[in-house]
Amino acid sequence: MDIVFATNNLHKLAEVRDMLPDNFRIVSLNDINCHEDIPETSDTLEGNAMQKARFIHEKFGKNCFADDTGLEVTALDYEPGVYSARYAGEQRNSDDNMDKVLRKLKGKTDRTARFRTVIALILDGEEYLFEGKVNGTIINERKGQNGFGYDPIFVPEGFDKTFAELSAHEKNSISHRARAVANLIQFLKNTEVK
Repeated sequence: MDIVFATNNLHKLAEVRDMLPDNFRIVSLNDINCHEDIPETSDTLEGNAMQKARFIHEKFGKNCFADDTGLEVTALDYEPGVYSARYAGEQRNSDDNMDKVLRKLKGKTDRTARFRTVIALILDGEEYLFEGKVNGTIINERKGQNGFGYDPIFVPEGFDKTFAELSAHEKNSISHRARAVANLIQFLKNTEVK
């Protein structure tokens, strides 16, 4: 089954392609000649994910899914949340974003956080939402070269390494996106496509 993943993030595309079984083929925005910026103006992860999926479905008429992910830091009232990608400004720079989180956490003892991914699926005109979460801790300095975003400062629960220190395979087996995608795949396996 072909299904469009409404993202321009090549890291996410590769990560999700690695997780899907062979009977699903992820089609990129590039593959359907969608080169415009898809709006993300909601103040919730659920809203942004659905907004992106609806944009593709309405414009291209394809089965599709979109995701939105946020880092939610307990001591920062769950910031950056829906603003994770642009937390330190519209330039969407991961280093600046991590610096801002670390600066705001200075002197705070509660460093618990979670990554949360919401996937919105539109299949044969019907809309569905799936979620995945992983709890963890924000450390004081960056560690590791893998991953992207906030991965170098986030240690998942039960591990002593950051997401950026884990291999792609290790991260994909436990990540928030992996859990949301697993819920999506389980649903797709049990669904008859019209």
